[in-house]
This record gives sequence, C-alpha cells and structure tokens, in this order.
Amino acid sequence: MTNNILQQKFDTPFQTPPFELIKEDNYLPAFKELINSSKEQINKIVESPEIPDFYNTIVALETSGSQLGIVSHIFFNLNHAETNEEIQTIAREVSPLLTEYSNDIWLNDKLFSKVKQVYEHQNKNELTSEQVQLLEESYKGFVRKGALLEGDSREHYREITTELSKLTLQFGENLLSETNDYQLHLSNKEELDGLPDGILEAAAALAKSQDKEGWIFTLQFPSYVPFMKYAENRELRRQMYMAYSKRGNNDNEHDNKELIKKIVSLRVQKAKLLGYASHAHFVLEEHMALNPEKVNDFLSELLDASLEVAKSDVKEVELFANDNGLEGDLQRWDYPYYSEKLKAEKYGLDDEATRPYFQLKMVEQGVLGLATKLYGLSFRENNNISVYHDEVKTYEVFDEDGTFLSVFYVDYHPRTTKQGGAWMTSFREQHRDGQGDVRPHVSIVCNFTRPTDNKPSLLTFNEVQTFLHEFGHALHGMLSNVIYESLSGTNVYRDFVELPSQIMENWGTQKEWLKDVGVHYQTDEVIPDELIQKIIDSENYQSGYATVRQLSFGMNDMAWHSLIEPFEGDVITFEQESMKATELFPPVEGTAFSTGFAHIFDGGYAAGYYGYKWAEVLDADAFEAFKENGIFDKETATRFRNEILEKGGTAHPMTLYKKFRGHEPSIEPLLKRSGLKK
Repeated sequence: MTNNILQQKFDTPFQTPPFELIKEDNYLPAFKELINSSKEQINKIVESPEIPDFYNTIVALETSGSQLGIVSHIFFNLNHAETNEEIQTIAREVSPLLTEYSNDIWLNDKLFSKVKQVYEHQNKNELTSEQVQLLEESYKGFVRKGALLEGDSREHYREITTELSKLTLQFGENLLSETNDYQLHLSNKEELDGLPDGILEAAAALAKSQDKEGWIFTLQFPSYVPFMKYAENRELRRQMYMAYSKRGNNDNEHDNKELIKKIVSLRVQKAKLLGYASHAHFVLEEHMALNPEKVNDFLSELLDASLEVAKSDVKEVELFANDNGLEGDLQRWDYPYYSEKLKAEKYGLDDEATRPYFQLKMVEQGVLGLATKLYGLSFRENNNISVYHDEVKTYEVFDEDGTFLSVFYVDYHPRTTKQGGAWMTSFREQHRDGQGDVRPHVSIVCNFTRPTDNKPSLLTFNEVQTFLHEFGHALHGMLSNVIYESLSGTNVYRDFVELPSQIMENWGTQKEWLKDVGVHYQTDEVIPDELIQKIIDSENYQSGYATVRQLSFGMNDMAWHSLIEPFEGDVITFEQESMKATELFPPVEGTAFSTGFAHIFDGGYAAGYYGYKWAEVLDADAFEAFKENGIFDKETATRFRNEILEKGGTAHPMTLYKKFRGHEPSIEPLLKRSGLKK
C-alpha cells in the first residue's frame, strides 16, 4: 500500500480531503501513479472480449479515473484559492500530463470504436432518459475531442491542446502576480480625504502587517473598489485605475498580450481541425444559443435597448461632476467617484450607508436561512472537517427530513495566495457509485471585505449580492440528484449554469429577506424600512451603463473567438474595435481589458461570457413565478429544485426550464426589471 495520502481512501468525515496531511511533494507522484492506474482501467475496457454495451463501455468509461478526478479537484482548487510558487510549478508540469492523458482516451481508436458501436446499436428504449443523455454526451465527447481525426491532424490536435493547457495556466499566474505586485502606500493624511473609516482601518492594518507606517491600498476588490468610489484625490484615483487597467499589459515578464495571441490562434486551429469555422462555432454547438449569429443578435438586441439609456446615465454623472467642481472631461477614474456621490444625492444612499447593516455573520445566516425557507435545508458547522486555510469554515448540510446532502466550505476574504473575484467549485461531485448516493463537497470562494481590529467584516450591498450569486451555484451542486458524475450539479451548458446563481440575487432586493440579514453591527437595529426602500429605489440606478458595460465584455469575448484565422494583429487595437459599439468614454492610452480577462483566457467562459446576460433573461422570467406565488412559496421552490437544481445536465436546459416555468423564457421581464422598458 502506498504511503501517499492522495492515493488512499480518505479516513475523514464524509471522505473530505485531509488538507493538513497533504504535502506539496505528494501531488506529482500521485498524479503520475493515478494517471497510470486510470490508463489501466481504460485498457480493460478496450481489451475486454465482451460485446460492447452501455454498462461495460459507457458506464465503465464514466467511472474510470475517479481517484485521479478527486486529486485534480483538490490540487486545482488550491491553485486558485491557496497557491504558492511550488504549487504553481507543479501545475505547469501536471497540466500537460493531464492533457496528454485526456488525449490518450479521446484519441483511442479501439475505445472510440466500442463507444460508437454502443451509440449506433443500443436500443435506447431499454435505457432511462439520463442513460440516453450519458450515451449521447459520451459519443459527442469523443467526436468533439478529435476521435475522427487522422494522421498528422491527430498529432497536431495533441500539440495544440497541450500547449493551450500551458498558456491558459500562465495567463492566470501572470494576472495574479500583476494584482499582487502593485500597492499604493500613502503616509500623508491629506491624501486620504473622502475615504470611509472602515476602508482606512483596513488599509492601516495592511500597512502594519508589513511593518510600514501609513496606509496601503491594493488592486484586490475590497480595497480597489472603495478607493475608486470615495477617494477625493483625483490623481490617486487615476494611478489606481491605471494600475488595475494595465494588468497584463506592462511589457514585463507578466505581460499577457503574446499569450492572448497564441491562445486565440491555437483555438482557431483546433476548431478548424475539428471542422468548425471558429472557436465560437465549436463552443456554441453545446450551448443554448447554438451559434455565434444567435449570440450576436442577442447582444445587439440588448445593446439597442440599453445604449441610449447608458449614454444618458453617463451624461447625468458628467453634469453632476461639472456642477461639483470637476474641471475638464469626465474620465474613467472619475466615473465611480461621481456616480457614487450622485447616488447618495438622489437616493440618500451609498455603500457606506448600508455597510453597517450587512455584517458578514448575519448575512451568512440570512443566505443559509433563505435555503431553509425555500428548500427546508439546515446547516450545521463542523470544526472537525479539515480545511486548506484557517479562515475557511465548513458546514454539514441536511435536507428537510434530516438526510445528509453535502459538505459546504466557505472562504470569504482576499489573500495574496488567492485569485481575485468569486466562484463556486467542488472537491467532490454528487453521483451514485453502485453502493449508494455519493454526496458532494461544495465550496464558495470570495474576496469580501476583511474584518479589522475594531470592526467585523461589513459587506457592501454588491458583496451581499455576490454571496447570493455564488450560493446559488452552491445549491446547484449540493442539491444534485443524478446517477452519473459527468451530468451532475453544475455540469450543464455554460449559458444555463448562471440561472441558479442569478435567480438568488433577486431576493437581495426583497424587503422580507433584507429584514432577515440587515442588522446593525453595533446597535442590533434591524435595517429601517426607509433604507430598504432606498436600496429598492436605487436598484436600476445607472442600469443602462451597467448593462452596456457587461455587453462590452461579451462582445470582446465573441470577437476574439469568432476569428477564423490565427491572429497576427495588435491586441489593443483589436480589443478597442471589438468594444467600439459599447464605448461610453474615450480609450485610455496604456490600458487593456483583454489582458486581465481571466474568464475567457484562464476560465471556462471562452465564447460563453454572453451567458451572464442570457441567464439574466432566464432568471428574470423564472423569478416572476416566485413573485406570482410569493417569494418564499414552497411549492414554487420545490418545482425549481425538482426541475432545475436536482437535474444537472440530464436533459436539455430548455426542456428543464419549460418543465419549471411552463413556457420558454421571455426577454420582457429582464427589460422591465432593468428599467430599460416601462
């Protein structure tokens, strides 16, 4: 028996990863050994003398490499949430090995022949609908990963996929380094005018932790965003904006421009090899939108509905800024500052007015409590479950009848070892293994405002919405109720996966729910009705601007991935052209958006970023059902759970949606909710 903990069955609560026992030097040997043993499992399928059928071929393939999958989940989750130089070095070695292993499966002629035989001859009437879905997805998986390629094309495909695994990993490492490398260290109090006490306290604490006097501000969101909204010193806002917007575009060892050119060019080549006009055509075949034309029409429709409103939004801020002392044109580093001041004047509301009422501890109770109200879930904190950082908390999740559902990890605050943003992930996904229901280990990772010596973690309203969003993804994972792992939880079309997350944000503007979470951290006063009304009234403040900004990201993504030839041009020029229709400000020399666009160059959203807006159509339409029946209506929630959250990828998303809603989604609720249509 091996001494490597990663190659053993975990003797822990719910077989959770024993993080305290895992050492960095366990990973590489474990990956190599598990790849070999997984290959042996594949060879058994290939060499079996039995006539190929659904069970000895499709199910056997589905369940092969399970321990390798667990180790991969652990390792790559840590590479995003708690990385170091050693882990990053291992990742650069392991990623090509995993790509090679994957290619050895998808390009195995004998294996594909067996899968094809089952696909063509299996009587589907003898299978359940989920089994039919697995069979079809298995066959398509081989075809979409090169099984029909021959000769030199096959070897070229191997080279492309291996190189892409390295380049996308490097993109993320560069972005993390660029984010961590910049600090604005201030020692003159006059330069801090306008910044709220809580932000100053956090900045002072950071400086103290580095044995420095004064205040340190960083490009991590809890520091960067408030600085841009409240710092009166325009030059310092400009410096922070430039530092953030130049990440990956500093012509240094962390520059991402050449990586982008290589990534998009290799994606074009890969798509062409597989018979597609572009990477977008390849990707969207497996999305609800189906093709680039439909995506572009969708983005254009939303742009037509929002552009004039967005221009009006910016003009309103500009006039306000001019009336309040701004000399010259409104610049990008001015917009957050004056927009926040205008919001305060119009609605008597800004982030700092609500922050004292959104103590993380109470918001967490409210978010978990929402799952109790809707789905009957209960959460029990368990300090005996191992964690990868001492800030991480773990919960056992139970169904209404007391059945265990999931382990739930929460990791709330920024660290230099953690990538920016917020996401949900899994250490183990739900499935059935022949012995019973294997329940998932689900995690949400965020970058929320840290507590200080004098204050608990107090969230902005946007952070509250982010919590709801990621928790919606977590519910999708926790409530999964399928047989096969590749179809469970969030393993759905990319433009459908945001429905469970985005629908949760709707409760964030409901008075009944806000009363549950909004409790002043000092006085225990429940958030006043007047303040709640201000939140609701301001919901569509600058919604045109926000919509167009999001559309610009989707259009940038589609431009990069609609290329039909390898890219030889200038990254900045191409980017500016791709976002030209959405621009509300003149371009700023030296800045770039694409070089920091991790979603599409180091994530799974290539040719899929539009999915956030697509899912907004779904979530706005779906939430109408809750508004019709009551926002805590158990019957509506049960239907959403049964038809959406439990089903994973076991059926086409539109089939699932129509079973829940009774009809296809309409764009009208989104336009009305966003204030883009009266």
